[in-house]
Amino acid sequence: MAIRTRKLLGTIFLLILVVVWSLLGMTVAQTPWLANSGLLQAIFYVVAGLGWVLPAMPIVAWMSRPDPT
Repeated sequence: MAIRTRKLLGTIFLLILVVVWSLLGMTVAQTPWLANSGLLQAIFYVVAGLGWVLPAMPIVAWMSRPDPT
């Protein structure tokens, strides 16, 4: 697959990942057990804010592979 195609597909996958991750984060953030605790909220927002990077790393690595020769 050409690098241009991989970058296009990778960009689409990353956009889908960010949208789904943010919707799930908003859903979990509204749960009563989390909404009632300031410490749990702080931990959750740090994990949710940085957590999308782990699934995004393989996508970015796949996108940046050189073309096969």
